[in-house]
Amino acid sequence: MREKVEDVLNRIKPSLQADGGDVELIEVGEDGVIKVRLMGACGSCPMSQMTLKMGIEKMLKKEIPEVVEVIAV
Repeated sequence: MREKVEDVLNRIKPSLQADGGDVELIEVGEDGVIKVRLMGACGSCPMSQMTLKMGIEKMLKKEIPEVVEVIAV
């Protein structure tokens, strides 16, 4: 599942990087919980939770049904 997650994140990254941010995959849990680190502008942005839940998590769940939740660490 890690490869699938990395593939989806690689498709999301250009949008984040265009705004000065980025996302790093930290862990793919057996329980379907994905841990990521928001970096750059995304790390300090007040809208980062929305980006995480409505952007990254939504796309990962759509592409990979096994994903239960995405959390920032």
